[in-house]
Amino acid sequence: MPDTIDAHRLEKRRQATIRSRSRKDKHVYFQGVANARYLLRKVFRMVEERAKRAHIDPLAHQALIQIYGSMGKSLRVKDVADRLDISQAFASSLVRVLVDNGYAIRSREGEDKRETRVTVTETGIALLTGIDTAVQADVDAFTESLSEEDKEQALSILLFYVGTSIESSTSDAPL
Repeated sequence: MPDTIDAHRLEKRRQATIRSRSRKDKHVYFQGVANARYLLRKVFRMVEERAKRAHIDPLAHQALIQIYGSMGKSLRVKDVADRLDISQAFASSLVRVLVDNGYAIRSREGEDKRETRVTVTETGIALLTGIDTAVQADVDAFTESLSEEDKEQALSILLFYVGTSIESSTSDAPL
């Protein structure tokens, strides 16, 4: 069962992190950044390893996630490039590999018939689901080893990165 984080304490940590960033001694801020990056990197590496074991390039796997996870379950190649922060030519190559392996299809739809969209196939969805299931035990074991403080530091940085705070459920004022 996942841990429950005290929202009030997390918001106080987020505010302390922001204050630390503007001080001469930025240790608290960089401590949070270090923890957030460590956690994300560790989990992403676990996912990448599982993708490799499933015989798919980790970046192609990320492309499948971005396509299937998009609002309309399809993206233009240029949107895949944007979501992965890669060139359109490289995104096009990734999509070509996904299509060749039966994980995705290209189609022309919408008002502009020149626009090509990429959609994940049932085979691609099965691959995504399989990798997610396989990695879950690894992620669970890793996150169970983390202290509450490590988790809060990472979350406070992620909140800072997305420019948000935590509000009380009983009022509109930030905690």
